[in-house]
Amino acid sequence: MKVGKNKVVTLTYTLRFDDNEGEIIQQVNEERPFVHLFGNGTLLPTFEANLDGLEAEGNFSFGLTPKDGYGDFTDDAIIELDKSIFEKDGKVDEELVKIGNMITMQDQEGRPIDGRVMEIKDDKVIMDFNHPLAGKDLHFSGKVLEIREALEEELSHGHVHGEGGHHH
Repeated sequence: MKVGKNKVVTLTYTLRFDDNEGEIIQQVNEERPFVHLFGNGTLLPTFEANLDGLEAEGNFSFGLTPKDGYGDFTDDAIIELDKSIFEKDGKVDEELVKIGNMITMQDQEGRPIDGRVMEIKDDKVIMDFNHPLAGKDLHFSGKVLEIREALEEELSHGHVHGEGGHHH
């Protein structure tokens, strides 16, 4: 069986900056592998394209440019917000609103979006809503451990159930 649309794919990987020798960002091993419903549009398209057609026990190694990954870093994603929006019961939560913290907010369409607190002024908070990996060249290497057909319930729910997946 090969990796493809509507298959449940179990894999390990190492994500690095730049190339196969770059600093490690994330490692996913066999003890806690990545289990995913392939082809449902939730992974980076170029990531999926590089795995498409691989068989179990197949190794992979590929790079992603910012264009194929998390986009370019943009100054437009750095926003100055009124400090008052972080108030609860008339007070700003100092543990939440501190430099470096990631805060989940909502974009104009009401979707969740994570921003990092960059600076705190008297009445403003400067937030960076770029993805943490925006503007970075990335490199993935790993191995496909297992491939199986997705269950009807998984297809209708859009995610994997059971071990390594979602539990209801």
